[in-house]
Amino acid sequence: MVKKVSIVEKIHSANDQLAAENRQRLDRSSVFSLNFMASPGAGKTSLIERTLHELTPLFNIAVIDGDVATSIDANRAAEAGATAVQINTGGQCHIDANMLQKALNELDLDSFDLLLVENVGNLICPASFQLGTHKNLLIASIPEGDDKPYKYPAMYQDVDALIINKIDLLPYVDFDMPYFEKGVQILNPDLVTFPVSCRTEEGIQFWIEWLKEQIDSKKNI
Repeated sequence: MVKKVSIVEKIHSANDQLAAENRQRLDRSSVFSLNFMASPGAGKTSLIERTLHELTPLFNIAVIDGDVATSIDANRAAEAGATAVQINTGGQCHIDANMLQKALNELDLDSFDLLLVENVGNLICPASFQLGTHKNLLIASIPEGDDKPYKYPAMYQDVDALIINKIDLLPYVDFDMPYFEKGVQILNPDLVTFPVSCRTEEGIQFWIEWLKEQIDSKKNI
């Protein structure tokens, strides 16, 4: 049992070192980077497409997409105007810093302003592996239910921003928003939250303005 703990610690230590190297590379190129995490079907790809629609006229954007096997989401990002790189994780339930480092090698980072990393759909594994991105974003969707902060606290504790997606479904789904928000507040009181609907575009502009501020701040450092 002791050896297992030691192995896990070594894995995380090595990952964190690579994550620090990734951050340094992104900083040198003044690229703002964001790690998108969510459960399957929460709307990561739809939000990325909406974000690209709003921001590709203003910024050069790259998307690194992690998936167990397919390149469907990376293709959607490319069709929406981004330079896309696919990571096939070979069955792993998350992207790690080593995978991201290899994907960064495929990009001329000096050519970009923004990097969006779409992690594998999962509410457990991605929280344990830092990538080196500047911010971690979690997308929660209304159909998933209002108990997710209570069931998956690690995901909510370790993120910088939260998208509450598919709010257009609130009239049709049994979702207690105050109960959900209470769980989030307990775990992460300083979390920046954006209620949005990618279908109706409600709330999208608040998200876009925040993201533009992050990009501009990175360029002005």
